[in-house]
Amino acid sequence: MINRRDVLRTGVLGAIGAGAVALQVPASAAAVPEAAEQVSRRDWERLAEALSPRSTLYRPEGSVYPPFALPFNHRYAGVQPAGIVACATTEDVREAICWARAVGLPAVPRSGLGHNYAGYSTTTGLLLNMARMRSIAATPPQGSARSRVYGPLKVVHDAGTVTVGAGVTNGDLHPLLEDQGIFVPTGRCPTVGVAGLVLGGGIGFSDKMFGLTCDRLTATTVVLADGQVVEAGEGSHPDLFWACRGGAGNNFGVNTSFTFRYEQFEGTVGIYRLRWSLDSVQPVITTAQHIAQGTVDDRRFHLRLGIGTHGQTRSQVRANANVNAIGQYYGTVEELRAILAPLLDIGTAEERARNRASVRAVTPGEASVLLSATTPVERFAAKSAILDARTLLTDQQVGAAAERLLDWPGSGNEDGGGFAMFALGGEINRVPPDASAFVHRNGLFVFAAETSWADYDHPGVAEANLRWLGEFYGGIFRDRPPEHSYQNFPDPTLKDWQRAYYGANYDRLVRVKRTYDPTGFFGYPQGIGT
Repeated sequence: MINRRDVLRTGVLGAIGAGAVALQVPASAAAVPEAAEQVSRRDWERLAEALSPRSTLYRPEGSVYPPFALPFNHRYAGVQPAGIVACATTEDVREAICWARAVGLPAVPRSGLGHNYAGYSTTTGLLLNMARMRSIAATPPQGSARSRVYGPLKVVHDAGTVTVGAGVTNGDLHPLLEDQGIFVPTGRCPTVGVAGLVLGGGIGFSDKMFGLTCDRLTATTVVLADGQVVEAGEGSHPDLFWACRGGAGNNFGVNTSFTFRYEQFEGTVGIYRLRWSLDSVQPVITTAQHIAQGTVDDRRFHLRLGIGTHGQTRSQVRANANVNAIGQYYGTVEELRAILAPLLDIGTAEERARNRASVRAVTPGEASVLLSATTPVERFAAKSAILDARTLLTDQQVGAAAERLLDWPGSGNEDGGGFAMFALGGEINRVPPDASAFVHRNGLFVFAAETSWADYDHPGVAEANLRWLGEFYGGIFRDRPPEHSYQNFPDPTLKDWQRAYYGANYDRLVRVKRTYDPTGFFGYPQGIGT
């Protein structure tokens, strides 16, 4: 029997994560509460009865509801679902979608903890929490796989496939790498759901070597708006499969499983973690961009470059401001040091010594841990861009960024504010822009400007941070921002988001939307076809 106690519980809830900051509510959520009020108690009971024994329906009256409702990005904590289904099977997802359609509520999936920068994994309708769908099954190759040695690392390419449930996170895949050497290129944040990552593209510290997460996808199970369950791959529903590789989540259906090609590792990789005071921002950014250009076709070298600060007072913000670079290399430490040599010569004697010591060989499993980091916590916002050879940051732009970084208004959130640049190239750029929905195949960097604030910060702090983010981004790019933005860093203020996220692929995405969700059941402010 399923757990129905939470369906009928009559406890009282307090506010969830509200703090003292004004809560953000996506525009699409505004009209749903009235529809939710029309859903009868018996309707909710029917949904509970239709679910499998391992699935649970949570209502606002239940004591377990709050942690399920709260998204990772607390900026959208005020968006409260009318109900939450903790799905255990694809059939649970199908039943929930059919029920939601019948009673007139939207159904929104949440694969991880709700990291979405724009709050698109929240709803005042029915939230489908996929966290219980965490199966992982690896399948060895049918034939012989090719192997190659990269310095101290042996890689068996396309060593097999691994199928994961929609609730699997980046961190869930780490034991496969640590214990068995099985590797799928994913992101660096352990708590991010693989589903959201792959559907929007998927960048990380191995994407130049092995492709984006979406490039490794071979098949996915999708529950459509009409309740039909389909398997999308190259030979089945190829247009839907094309759209699921970069077309972003909650657009065409609810994906419940993903099958990826994996690599097999044995040996070590090189890593580095470099840091300087903001005094070195000009030579570091200029040099790092030059290195990225020179290694754009070198699949083995990966780079994340950034500036940032944190603190609550002006003196703390200035003291904590820094420029940094981290990354991974599939080859020898000596080769990596040669690539990084121009960066290793920058800074004070203490900085140079510390940075040189950070370049070392570790196992791929150790690298996964050492290079991991969460997305900003509590409350955060971002604006992104795709930089190519024409739009790399000039000295003037770097100077403007550094100047405005020191004007960051401060907050109680240690993640602070700044920008990050994730190098592209290698296998990413060898894929034609129209081969999948992910169109950004000619870039050199994904650029992301971010700001964050704490739950307990005064509302004025939130307003100041959001105002600063716009001024920071605008001060760097002025009246000519880059044409494209990364769909996995959604910006609700972006005007021509259709072309920014999807470029020339958007029209085809609309056609796929009309085929698989003709009534527009799945939707949000920046959803395909809206």
